Amino acid sequence: MKPLSQLLSSIPPSATLAVNDKAKALKAAGRDVISLAGGDPDFDTPAHIVQAAFAAIEAGDTHYPPSRGTMAIRKAVADKMAREYGLEVDPASQVLVSPGGKFLIYAVLAALSNPGDEIIIFEPYWVSYVPIARLVGATPVTVTLRAEDGFTITAEDLAAHITPRTKAILVNSPNNPTGRVITRAEAEVIREAAIEHDLYVLSDEMYEKLIFEGEHINLASLPGMAERTVTVNGHSKAYAMTGWRLGWAVGPADIIGLAAKLQSQSVTSAASFTMAAGAAALNGPQDVVEQMRLSYKERRDYMVAALNAIPGVECDPPQGAFYLFVRFPGLSQDSMEIANRLLEEAEIAATPGIAFGQAGEGHVRFSIATAMTDLRRAVERIEKLMASV
Repeated sequence: MKPLSQLLSSIPPSATLAVNDKAKALKAAGRDVISLAGGDPDFDTPAHIVQAAFAAIEAGDTHYPPSRGTMAIRKAVADKMAREYGLEVDPASQVLVSPGGKFLIYAVLAALSNPGDEIIIFEPYWVSYVPIARLVGATPVTVTLRAEDGFTITAEDLAAHITPRTKAILVNSPNNPTGRVITRAEAEVIREAAIEHDLYVLSDEMYEKLIFEGEHINLASLPGMAERTVTVNGHSKAYAMTGWRLGWAVGPADIIGLAAKLQSQSVTSAASFTMAAGAAALNGPQDVVEQMRLSYKERRDYMVAALNAIPGVECDPPQGAFYLFVRFPGLSQDSMEIANRLLEEAEIAATPGIAFGQAGEGHVRFSIATAMTDLRRAVERIEKLMASV
């Protein structure tokens, strides 16, 4: 048989999904596994959003929608950007709605990249960034941020990784896995580098609404950045709509046009009735988002205090998202070993930090998008594990 794709064969499987699969297998075998490895909110999608989808279906909105997204949801996205960030966005040419934010990152990087172009990615990074960059033919260049410095982005670190082949900077704030929210100073570092070196910026803002301290900075709204920045966002995290597979991107018309061309020749579009739900989410009451944010904050506050009270465990408080990036110096500096011992000895599924790049080594990522009862049980198990070390 002729060989299959070398490129796809070189891409590792998702570490998060691998841990989830192993946890599910243990559960199926009768083990009482507490899964803190995923990123799926434990809340149901708010009722008014669900009702909008049912109403669309009952009205016959079950046919092919426009590939770029219905005008209703594209206008809702444009209105949001104007309302929250003062950006004037043309819904017809500058908005693309897709089945999930991950596909949009792929489509936008494909639109930006030629073979050999370099994409700067700050590390620790979400597990899919590097594989996606490689899949579009670009070269991922990781900037290793340091835990001892709070994973802060500096002008010196960024400048050291920019070359004549650099095409774009990929930014994620609030960050998965660290929960860091970039500061005004860090945003200015990125802005100055992008303008000085004529670079594009892809800003992944999926956790935009889940901030506990600090402020969310939309990079496109900074001076000189709208013409070079693509904002990727979506409904999964803020509105507990992971299963609806709905994301959106806003950016310069030429970039969005190329990404839309890729979408039209691949996944075609998002589903019609999910876009009706998405428009209702953006246009409707936002108090449900705030309620979920406050719940995550309560869980964060509990977990950070409880974990730091356990000898041999360290946890810095995340400023946003719903993850904890936890160290176990009393157990190991090897994140795979930590994750395996947590799973085998404490029946807790966590994602090893090495999955997020070398800067994540020594950490595991816990998701707090789960019930407080399970978080309390997890703490009890960690206390017992660490007492036995």
